[in-house]
Amino acid sequence: MVGEAESGAVRELLMVVAVAGIGLLLALVAALAPWHPWPGRAAPASLVELHGPDEGQAAVTELTAG
Repeated sequence: MVGEAESGAVRELLMVVAVAGIGLLLALVAALAPWHPWPGRAAPASLVELHGPDEGQAAVTELTAG
C-alpha cells in the first residue's frame, strides 16, 4: 500500500515538472522569437513612440493647477 502511494506521488511530481517545463519553453519561444514585420504584413503595434527633443526650439513648460 505504501508503494502505491509513493508511485502516485512520483507520477504527480513528474507531471507537474513536465507541465512547468513546457510552460517555460513556450514562454522562452514567445520572448525570444523575432517580431520583425514581414513583407506584405503590417508592423506590430507599439505601445509607446519615442521622440527626441527639438534641438532648434527652447523648452516650454506650462504649469497647471490640479
